[in-house]
Amino acid sequence: MKKRMLSILLAAVCVFALAACGGNGGSSDDAKGDAEDDTKQEQKREVLVMATNAEFPPYEYYEGKDIVGIDVDICKAIADELGMELEIEDMAFDSIVAAVSSGKADFGAAGMTVDPDRAEQVNFTDTYAHSSQVIIVKADSEIAGPDDLTGKTIGVQLGTTGDAYSSDVEDATVERYNKGFEAVQALTQDKIDAVIIDREPAKEFIAETEGLMILDESFTEEDYAMIVAKDNDELLEKINGALKNLKDSGKLDEIIGKYITSEE
Repeated sequence: MKKRMLSILLAAVCVFALAACGGNGGSSDDAKGDAEDDTKQEQKREVLVMATNAEFPPYEYYEGKDIVGIDVDICKAIADELGMELEIEDMAFDSIVAAVSSGKADFGAAGMTVDPDRAEQVNFTDTYAHSSQVIIVKADSEIAGPDDLTGKTIGVQLGTTGDAYSSDVEDATVERYNKGFEAVQALTQDKIDAVIIDREPAKEFIAETEGLMILDESFTEEDYAMIVAKDNDELLEKINGALKNLKDSGKLDEIIGKYITSEE
């Protein structure tokens, strides 16, 4: 009798346990799935996509497989200020405005000069750096200043302000290259007479190439800013707020000073 009662009790316990396990298993899986979905959505919301052209040292360039530089460090600091994760999309320089306008990227940062033509397509943030377009020539060149570019063949990077401004040089032939170093390489091969490009990349290029120099007189003076789509006023305001905090705290100068120690 006792054995029979014990068997009945054990059977009842097993049935109850199986029922309980079956019900809890389903709820646990559902809860886990919902949590994973929420996490994925949260991660997606926190990504801030930056469009750049990593051929512009010291503002953005490759160090191994990583893109580094002034703009990268500034944008990472901005993303931190906004509580977001920065994702970098490397592309041709002349594709950046279109990528931002279309929403492929949230904003663009690539040593971009504040320019009226670009301002018709995108909004500029507050400026964060000053630079100039300079002229690179071979050390034995007869070109001594901007006026001597008349009738010469000038190399530029496609889509840059150097590209735009060089078109104003009287009787000049403008050769456009996808990357700045390609223009410099063409200069060393005597395919062109000079290169017009931003000062800091110019300094990097001549440091790596013998027989070239930067002329003392700048071609133009300009300011850098980031770009945001015309209809994204909220992000523009957030980036400007973050930039102000970085300026006020001294972090912005610290980042720039890490890459640019002094003017030559």
